[in-house]
Amino acid sequence: MDMAFWGRCSTEDRQDPEASRAWQLRRARNLVEPHGGRIVAEFFDVDKSRSIPPQRRPEAARLLACLGDPSRGFEAVVVGEPQRAFYGNQFGLTFPLFEHYGVPLWVPEVGGPIDPANEAHELIMSMFGGISKGERNRIKVRVRTSMAALAQTEGRFLGGRPPYGYHLVDLGPHPNPAKAADGKRLRGLAPDPATAEVVRRIFREFRAGRGIYAIAEGLTRDGVPCPSAHDRARNRHREGAAWSKSAIRAIIINPRYTGRQVWNKQRKDEVLIDVNDVAMGHMTRQRWNDRDGWVWSAQVTHEALVTPEEFEQAQAILAGRGRGPTAHKPHRTRRPYLLRGVLFCGYCERRMQGNYNHGECYYRCRYPAEYALANDVDHPKTVYLRETDVLPPLDAWLATAFGEERITQTAHELAASGQDRTAGAADEALRGRIVECDRKLAAHRAALEAGADPALVTGWITEVQTQRAAVQAQLRKVGARRRMTAEQIHAVMAAIGDLVQVLQKADPADKAELYAQIGLRLTYRPQKRLVEAEVTPNPHVCKRFVSEGGLEPPCPLPGTSTSS
Repeated sequence: MDMAFWGRCSTEDRQDPEASRAWQLRRARNLVEPHGGRIVAEFFDVDKSRSIPPQRRPEAARLLACLGDPSRGFEAVVVGEPQRAFYGNQFGLTFPLFEHYGVPLWVPEVGGPIDPANEAHELIMSMFGGISKGERNRIKVRVRTSMAALAQTEGRFLGGRPPYGYHLVDLGPHPNPAKAADGKRLRGLAPDPATAEVVRRIFREFRAGRGIYAIAEGLTRDGVPCPSAHDRARNRHREGAAWSKSAIRAIIINPRYTGRQVWNKQRKDEVLIDVNDVAMGHMTRQRWNDRDGWVWSAQVTHEALVTPEEFEQAQAILAGRGRGPTAHKPHRTRRPYLLRGVLFCGYCERRMQGNYNHGECYYRCRYPAEYALANDVDHPKTVYLRETDVLPPLDAWLATAFGEERITQTAHELAASGQDRTAGAADEALRGRIVECDRKLAAHRAALEAGADPALVTGWITEVQTQRAAVQAQLRKVGARRRMTAEQIHAVMAAIGDLVQVLQKADPADKAELYAQIGLRLTYRPQKRLVEAEVTPNPHVCKRFVSEGGLEPPCPLPGTSTSS
């Protein structure tokens, strides 16, 4: 029986995906090989949490899609560990697909395929789903409780980037012996000679009565680099031209400048993606905690840049101006912004914000209202663009760009310009090594059947299987770099073209998702009343579908608001 292996590894940085895949695959083979099973396909997700439903894990979703294909190439599916595949009630929502298409699902804990008519099998799989969910919840509680205790009792720095005005210093070996043996060390905060005085200046001027915008103007005028300009390595996505009001305010309300460690200012909530379809699972949203929920260190843990009295005075001034911490009220309705995240201002290259006026959707850029202008930034007070002026010519252009003639031409250009000959040669060499490993395995099995020492031959087989697994891992890495053929690119672009044809009648949320997936970028040039449009596939689409060179160079939109 030809079978497919289904596995998962939660994290790529804290776990070894190859080691995790190897032991799960070994468990699967130990289950099926005595019954004449042979694994011929693998579906293994990396860096995907168990809480994500299988339909939203790339490899698991690919497996489920294959179930309905008669030419899928396998007759059954085997998992290495049920807790890796199913979480909570996921088994009850997924197994009916296997039952419907008549594909047996083998599980080691059951000792074979799951019997839909066996009540004990159903109870066992439901139990493992509950165990998986309970294990994850226990880990979350333990980690959060431990971090709260470390922050409160020891005032330990718990990671992340240091606040502006501080830098990290070495405090010695890690107190955990195992981590210390691995070379890990404790870190702490110390005043940064280049920025600590800037923080003191901000508090001093604010307490003296200067406004946030005036302070930003003064710092920019004096040539003081803003936080994003000071640390360009971690702020490449920001322009760094001037101080913003939000940066000044973030410094004023940060309690860590008093010398105490503060943790739990934010939390991550899991909310349903679709309240009408619970099977879609949850997504993570980061939210602010109330000040009462913050965890403060009992003692001063690092050198203070302002005294507690100065900090509280600044908070009182901020609250008196009506700009103190406030609770964010939820929106009554969620208006769809179809160009959200893909429309940029031609003056400052910042993303434009959605804004509804008189019942219509607009996009605006208020750079001068947020950033100091002491650097003579050439930018109007407000830049506005109406959504209805962009969508009709945009959809018309996309329909033309993904037409049959353009698709054929672009696919051949991408294939010709993006071929990775090195990856192709490496791919061929690795496949040759896999063939050699298969030849050795066949010879070893023949020797075992001929009466050779089982212990000796088993050692040989294990060694070759380990080599084969390592070669397969290298082959997957090379495959990620290998370019697609013109025919493959054409097929994908044709599928996108079919989607483009229905854009005008599509749901707004679906249109926004499609714009993002195809890598659409719009740049509004207000001085010319023009919009530039280009399509450059994002990394996920690039990795799986098309080359990084993009579908085409920047192209003008036909109509009143166009440019090239």
